[in-house]
Amino acid sequence: MTVTKINHEFSNEMTQFGGVDFNACFNCGNCTAVCDLSDKNNSFPRALIRYSVLGIEGEIQNSIKPWLCYYCGDCSTSCPRQANPAELMMAIRRWLIAKYDWTGLSRILFKSLTASIIAFILVALLVIGVSIVEKFNPEKIMHIGHSFEMVSILIVFLVILTPNIIRMWWLTIVKNKIKVPISQYFKALPELLTHMFTQKAFLECEEEKFRWFEHMILVYGYLLLLFITVFLDWFSTDNLVIILSGYIISAVVFIITFDFVLARRKKSKEFTKFSHPSDWFFVIWLFLMSITAFAVRIFVDTGLIENNIWIFIVHIIILAQWALIIVPFGKWTHFLYRSFAMYFDKIIIDSKKNK
Repeated sequence: MTVTKINHEFSNEMTQFGGVDFNACFNCGNCTAVCDLSDKNNSFPRALIRYSVLGIEGEIQNSIKPWLCYYCGDCSTSCPRQANPAELMMAIRRWLIAKYDWTGLSRILFKSLTASIIAFILVALLVIGVSIVEKFNPEKIMHIGHSFEMVSILIVFLVILTPNIIRMWWLTIVKNKIKVPISQYFKALPELLTHMFTQKAFLECEEEKFRWFEHMILVYGYLLLLFITVFLDWFSTDNLVIILSGYIISAVVFIITFDFVLARRKKSKEFTKFSHPSDWFFVIWLFLMSITAFAVRIFVDTGLIENNIWIFIVHIIILAQWALIIVPFGKWTHFLYRSFAMYFDKIIIDSKKNK
């Protein structure tokens, strides 16, 4: 008879990643009974709760399941012990991001609010330092800001996120000894694109259709704002269509993120009852990016930008903090890893069928 030794250190670490009262679980199975992700072969989320309580890291590290959860909150609502299984799934996803991240910075930033604040301050000082070197010359600073946007996108994806996705693939497919023909990766590509641009699995949460709608508007609004400011150079263009489009899109992102901030403030729904600092950073910085982008364009159109370059510097500080901290090491990565999890899940299921 094999006796499983409880790893209390892992349980404590999961608490640092945002797990709330999950040790109160007495394995009743209510969460599994109400969860749409549970079937005869998968006791979800109960199995992951037990692994967390016992500290069986390997089973969690090599699992795709936590990414399939969209936090509808039914499991937490039905829990008789208030063990908050939905929030534990969120904590596990943060822990997994830290596992995928080869730099180790995600772990530090998720576990320490102080470290996050220091990182934000350092980025702000860097932007201010560059502005001082350029003697607050509006033309030079705006040129550097635009160049930074393009270069940071490329570097973050190639140097940080791509290796992390490869590590995710290694842990969930290779380490699980799942043999997948090369052709299967190509056949499953539509699954990756579908989930990335529709998040259709979110619709399986029956009571969260409006939340799905808001998320989709935010995703496309953010991508369009990125496209307009970076690739169409919104702050420098004279094209009226681009200018008006930028105003509309930034206003939409502003409205949606403001609603998200209010929802987290009110704590009226299960998924807003517990907010990790990374949750707040995500919505607040999106909100600040949209409102400062809107303000910069107004200053450009009114001819005030020359004597008020500070508004652009504030925008670039927020953008740099978003690009260098929140995108590669924060909650933004959920969008990317969840999409790839759906893709890997499809590959695994099809590979098992073809045996």
